Amino acid sequence: MARHLLNVNPNTVSWAGLVSALGAGLCFYQGGAGFLGAAVILVLVSSYLDALDGKIARLANKASPRGDFLDHVFDRYADVFLLSGVALGIYCQLWIGLVALIGVMLTSYMGTQAQAVGQGRRYAGILGRADRLVLLVVGGVIQLIVAPAGGVAWGASSVAFQPLEWFMVVFAVLGNLTAIQRAFAIWRGFAP
Repeated sequence: MARHLLNVNPNTVSWAGLVSALGAGLCFYQGGAGFLGAAVILVLVSSYLDALDGKIARLANKASPRGDFLDHVFDRYADVFLLSGVALGIYCQLWIGLVALIGVMLTSYMGTQAQAVGQGRRYAGILGRADRLVLLVVGGVIQLIVAPAGGVAWGASSVAFQPLEWFMVVFAVLGNLTAIQRAFAIWRGFAP
């Protein structure tokens, strides 16, 4: 696909991915079968465009630090749009969504902080961005099948969450563990 789009500005593709993520977040927030189905499709579109923009830039010899910067900024906004849509909507308790968002943002921050202190960008860890996007799609599909209108919780007493909410719990736990994992790796990267 990237070879067919060499005349397209990669930044335009990045913008399209960002708009798709915004649409997905709004659909997650709205909830219900139609909106939830649209959210899942828009997450897939956004993810595909996010992978495509860099490939187009490299194949067309248009890769640049400016484009890389724009891509990373848009990735963070996309993360906020997607997770906020779930956190503020009918499928998740706000506090769980907030902890998930903190974990996702700190994971990204640790990756760029490593670069800022001269250790190179860090992408390693338990839960990366691609993993989160795949899990968000899976969680959205499960929620769509089980209870598109929300309100169905799995678990026991105080540890019962909606299907999509369980994925936000995973993001909250593994996102924060990934941030801590990267922080320790950066710390060890300093000479004694």
